[in-house]
Amino acid sequence: MAGFTDYLNPVRVLGDVWDELGILTDRALDRHLRVAVTGLSRSGKTVFITSLVHHLLDGNGLPFLEPVHDGRYLGAQLEDEHRGDRFPYARFHADLSAQPPRWPKATERLTSVRLELAYRTRSLVLRQVQPVQHLTLEIIDYPGEWLLDLPLLEQDYDQFSREALDLAEQPLRRAAAAEWLAQLAAFDSDGPENEDAITALSDAFRCYLIHCHQELGLSRVQPGRFTNPGDLEGSALLRFCPLPPGEVRRGTNRARMVERYVRYRDEVVRRFYLDYFSAFDRQVVLIDLLGALNAGPGHFADTQESLALILKSFRYGGSGFLSRLFAPKIDRLLFAVSKADHVAPNQHPALKQLLELMIRPAARTARYEGITTEVMTLASLRCTDVVRTEHHGQVLSCVRGLLKDSQRETVLFPGEIPPDLPEPDDWTSGRFRFKDFAPRRLVSSVAGQHIRLDQALQFLIGDKLA
Repeated sequence: MAGFTDYLNPVRVLGDVWDELGILTDRALDRHLRVAVTGLSRSGKTVFITSLVHHLLDGNGLPFLEPVHDGRYLGAQLEDEHRGDRFPYARFHADLSAQPPRWPKATERLTSVRLELAYRTRSLVLRQVQPVQHLTLEIIDYPGEWLLDLPLLEQDYDQFSREALDLAEQPLRRAAAAEWLAQLAAFDSDGPENEDAITALSDAFRCYLIHCHQELGLSRVQPGRFTNPGDLEGSALLRFCPLPPGEVRRGTNRARMVERYVRYRDEVVRRFYLDYFSAFDRQVVLIDLLGALNAGPGHFADTQESLALILKSFRYGGSGFLSRLFAPKIDRLLFAVSKADHVAPNQHPALKQLLELMIRPAARTARYEGITTEVMTLASLRCTDVVRTEHHGQVLSCVRGLLKDSQRETVLFPGEIPPDLPEPDDWTSGRFRFKDFAPRRLVSSVAGQHIRLDQALQFLIGDKLA
């Protein structure tokens, strides 16, 4: 009788009906999900995508993905392997499964990989009609520098120039910018247009940005195509740079710089938004936070500023029925600290909290716009084991793995993550000494090859596999 009473409970009945309607509506309106993946400097997005696809194809090692946990997940298969813009999964998987394995080379343009996922629905209605359902999952990989360009859509040339010149005067960038600034001081901005002089100055500006990105490891580099041009390599659209303020007169060097900036903003950045970004359903942003802590307060501040710029790009709200048909919008946004295996598990909560603090002010706007935002720590491919050692009577949680540079296995105590934003003393105490590790082989049907990759998948696609 108790079971019959429970069945008649109106709250429970309404809840079951609501769940069922949600599943039916989702299936009717959406069988194709676009998940975009990008990352700040050296964040490991190539390995993230490769490992994610590997585990979906393998069907094992994903206990926190609900259909896998429930026994409803049937597997996946790759689609469109011969597209020109495809993500080179086979090559990257071969790198990680080699003996010995090697880290894949980072991608430098927009690519994508498509999988068709098969699963048994938990919908009572759909189970009678078509128990096996399919979802096309499209994973889009694009450089983080392109995402950082989106705020340029709201800036004219003078605003862009002021910000770029201010950045170049920061202590961390000043030496790298010295040659470009010296050429800028001698450049006749208001003189007759001289294409050779414009090219020389813009090349010096580009060299400065590349040095900031590749040598200094900074994330905030704009325009992003100057460091990661993709198919714009050699284009005249990349031959401009910031100039001190002045009147724009036709036929001058300044007029040509302004014209090219406007074209870059409208033909490159806006086109990326219209053709790609506005069509993404969900977004992953990977951050190498350990690397930012290692590099010092300037790099850490640069990472925080870059995250704030990224969050400015997600003001477009949730996905309703009409918006999905005519103007798709990102409705879930995952910020993930990569390389969580480089510290002991007892440091993961502090690592997550630190990233939450870094994005908290800007994340409020994203939530207000209806975007579900999540923060987590993960390792796409676990490279270390956790070991405990005793030091002066104190038990320490350490990590053991093969160091990337020396190829020597070591056990080390990597340091502790601050529970709050780092204080000045943290930067001078030698607190941060996180090491990079060589990869371990990515093989099939072996548990424990990642950290929280399945939880990331549950957040990103779990609701579509009901």
